Amino acid sequence: MHRFQYDKHRCRYRPLSHLVQPFWRDSRQKELRNLARDHGPLPRTASAVETRTAWRLEMADAIIAVSGETKRDIERLFDVDPARVHVIHNGIDLKEYRKVTSTAALERHGIDPNKPYLLFVGRVTRQKGIIYLVHAIQYMDPDFQVVLCAGAPDTPEIAKEMKDAVERATKKRCDVVWIAEMVDRNAVTELYSHAAVFCCPSIYEPFGIINLEAMACETGVVASAVGGIKEVVVDGETGFLVPLEQMKECSFEPLHPEKFSRDLAAKINQLMADPKLREKFGKAGRKRVEEKFSWSAIARKTKALYESLIR
Repeated sequence: MHRFQYDKHRCRYRPLSHLVQPFWRDSRQKELRNLARDHGPLPRTASAVETRTAWRLEMADAIIAVSGETKRDIERLFDVDPARVHVIHNGIDLKEYRKVTSTAALERHGIDPNKPYLLFVGRVTRQKGIIYLVHAIQYMDPDFQVVLCAGAPDTPEIAKEMKDAVERATKKRCDVVWIAEMVDRNAVTELYSHAAVFCCPSIYEPFGIINLEAMACETGVVASAVGGIKEVVVDGETGFLVPLEQMKECSFEPLHPEKFSRDLAAKINQLMADPKLREKFGKAGRKRVEEKFSWSAIARKTKALYESLIR
């Protein structure tokens, strides 16, 4: 059996946090094929694509896209044979993300473990749609807490916008908890496990692994129906998907932001009011993650693709 040497090149589109990892043929082993993995998101216009990265993708013998949406973007933006673009979803460690009973993180951050709460986990960025969720708080029923585990703002402008929006929300209700930091895995697992509902309001999401994490902890999800989220959350089975009319290029901002916020709140209120449905979604979500998105399942698909390239 041959022992191959790999040269791994990594390129990032900084404006859109796009990551591509091509693996090139070793000069001494011509049978080793090129492999590129796209982690998204991709720019919507060719002008945002660096020539060097485009060349790497177009020369690769195989490209792994994390979702069908990302695959379509790659095929539209690059001169690649669609047959060389393969969808292999991201996965998670089912032992790390599971329902737990400990509540130390809740107590540390002032969350009442005896009162239901809505949870958001993510960075404070335009892409994650957190501002639209904060605006939606005014339309939410008053009998549950709202926990925003949201830190690491990517610009001073959105940091201020987030601060102002949360201040407005807290003037109308006292049970909004903003954890303005990125917490560790043990803490976030506790937050997922005890949340009544998890919300992912992203306006662009190549995959949306946070939905998998919440589902693995048996929490029902309300998420925007964009990008790879539609391949993770099954509407009416593991959660609710909220339609979003949005710009098709560049910013992906909602065409009707007020409607989007109201629609998010409506689905959150519906699920919050139905404990049996929340339990049903939670159990179905865990099962779906176990069957479709475990690292062992993803590894088998990736291994099979690698093997097909070196035959």
